[in-house]
Amino acid sequence: MVTVKKSVFGFICAIGCISSPLLKAQTSVLVKNNLSFERNEVVSVPVSRLKSFLDKNKEADVRIKNSKGQLITIQWIDNDGDGNNDELLFMAHIQGKSSENYIISADGKSPVPESKVTTYSRLVPERVDDYAWENEKIAFRMYGPKGQREALAGVKGSTLSSGVDIWLKRTEQSVINKWYKGYLTDPMYYHKDSRGEGYDPYHVGDSRGTGGIGIWKDGKLQVSQNFVTSKTIAEGSLRTVFELTYNPWSDFGVKETKRISLDLGSNFSKFESTFEAEKKVPNYTIGITLHKNEGEAKLNDKEGYYLHWEKIDDAFVGEGIVVNPETIEKSMAFKSETPDQSNLLVITKPQRKLTYYAGFAWQKSGQIHTQKDWEDMLKKQAQIIANPLQITIK
Repeated sequence: MVTVKKSVFGFICAIGCISSPLLKAQTSVLVKNNLSFERNEVVSVPVSRLKSFLDKNKEADVRIKNSKGQLITIQWIDNDGDGNNDELLFMAHIQGKSSENYIISADGKSPVPESKVTTYSRLVPERVDDYAWENEKIAFRMYGPKGQREALAGVKGSTLSSGVDIWLKRTEQSVINKWYKGYLTDPMYYHKDSRGEGYDPYHVGDSRGTGGIGIWKDGKLQVSQNFVTSKTIAEGSLRTVFELTYNPWSDFGVKETKRISLDLGSNFSKFESTFEAEKKVPNYTIGITLHKNEGEAKLNDKEGYYLHWEKIDDAFVGEGIVVNPETIEKSMAFKSETPDQSNLLVITKPQRKLTYYAGFAWQKSGQIHTQKDWEDMLKKQAQIIANPLQITIK
């Protein structure tokens, strides 16, 4: 009997000696969804909330498992460029009105799973300094300093615009590098939907495209020219982040820094415009081009979402803006006979920092089929912004 007791005690001690360090080497993140529909979203955990864990463990060893015990993709973000990470990202899948628990552990021997799809962005000097960005669902671009210089010099085919261009994708794989490489030998390469990947049939010109900024004054929209500097802040599987700056514009001497981010799985880029103005500004206005007064526009100031539905070539595209309703002064579908001046306009209260979301979906991508599908997506995005996933760290 004595021998048995010693064996049992030794077994218990062994468990205690093994489990205690493991318990110290992990923490949990409870993610709660208060909405009624399923959400697949990138979750951001501030590094400051992981201090006790990171005091004992290296960032390089951090791994996250879902409720099934599977390792999942993670991404670190250094938002201010000081060399220290500020956020830890992972993708959460949460059913409506439910919660999921994710375990953060120190397991440097296990590789971080790679995602089959990704986000991506970069400056494109091989095509007049465009800045382009994408995820597995959508792609965008804006126009840079070389394009501005050429436009002001009268170079044919150049673009002078702070509007946002959209690229229609029907592949989950990245297309930016491939399409620009094709452009070098055929300038019409990405304007033709001949590869089953999608194309760029969207005209921006001097319009707002999908999500460009302006100031509405005396029945006209004052806008900036092209961005003058760009900086990539984050690159990775789950989120891409970058900044664009603009020379002073409008009657009010507005300096603008635009931080744009795009998450995996989202049809909406997040725009954060920070302004400094020499004079008092009456408003900041977000727009969507109505092209030649085509398609249908729907305005919803109460819920803060705005829809445009139009046919481009042989399929429909839905474009949209989502913004906090508390910032809105009014909205309108402004129609003009002047080229590129017809825009859906969302006029917001003047503020130092304006945050909004702009995005789209294309019928041929299979993500939507009808205008109602697109409106439902916009409604959900408005609810998501108003009701972020709740995170509890234990």
